[in-house]
Amino acid sequence: MSYVLYGPDPSAFTRKLEAALVFYGAPFARVREIGEERAQLQLRAGTHQVPVLRTPENWVLADSTPVMALLDGRFPRRRLFPLGAVGFLTHVLEDVLDEWVSRVYVHYRWHYPENTRFALARLGGEILDDPATLTDWGQRSCRATGTEPVSQRAFAESEYRALMVAAEAQLNRTAYLLGERPCAVDAAVLGGLRAHTHHDPLPDLREFPAVVAYAEGARDHWDGTGELAPFPASTAFAQHVLRLAADCYAPFIEANRCARAAGDKAFEITVYGEAVSFMARAYPELSRAMLSRHYHDQLTVADQARVRQWLAATSLAMLVS
Repeated sequence: MSYVLYGPDPSAFTRKLEAALVFYGAPFARVREIGEERAQLQLRAGTHQVPVLRTPENWVLADSTPVMALLDGRFPRRRLFPLGAVGFLTHVLEDVLDEWVSRVYVHYRWHYPENTRFALARLGGEILDDPATLTDWGQRSCRATGTEPVSQRAFAESEYRALMVAAEAQLNRTAYLLGERPCAVDAAVLGGLRAHTHHDPLPDLREFPAVVAYAEGARDHWDGTGELAPFPASTAFAQHVLRLAADCYAPFIEANRCARAAGDKAFEITVYGEAVSFMARAYPELSRAMLSRHYHDQLTVADQARVRQWLAATSLAMLVS
């Protein structure tokens, strides 16, 4: 029996979970157009969002991060969230990529007409029965994630280019982004590349040949060996993402948390020197809560002490409060 992954190619979280399944060495099939199964899968998964994973015992699961945590237990020699402090660091970096960097994908998809047309052509199925509704949703998503102002679009693109510069340099030094084995960070970056930035016409990533080869599967076939760089230094790529976390992700997560607690629908933070409005959303706070549970429930007392000191030094202590 194998796993079945439901979700279209232009979906970052579908492609993230697909990359994870490959790294786990799990037998799986892809279903890109859900069709008649959609209503049943949505009912059983408790969400209309993709991806959805059907397990060999016929469980239907959604949300890539907890699904990967489950798969870690099933493939313990190929864990993508390692045990100990380095695993918590991996989880933080993955969350920065999922909850902050992902706004860049939304911007590129829905602010560039050539990308929008390309993605709509690839989505297919029942989604294209009403492409205008989907395009309107995309524009609203840009407003919700802070990239409606033209200046913020430029900042987001510069931020992503800097991330690719860091990834290119890292992939020329190590096999994967955090060392000599893949982890959840690789799955998250590959999800964005394969669904958006290496999938759509823009941006042009040809100046990053190592990243392009990585996106096209050059490092998918992992033999299960190798180690991640140690905590807390990790790799230069990790340090780049952590600087982004301190500057942008942490203020965003904390302001979103406060807005949700107050019942506010939106909030403002300063991003690259400008006041920017964001929608107060449930999922970033759920993600922060998952990080807090990871810290409190999965780390030893000794690792908690190491992580607590590191969080204070990186201005990320609010993640576990």
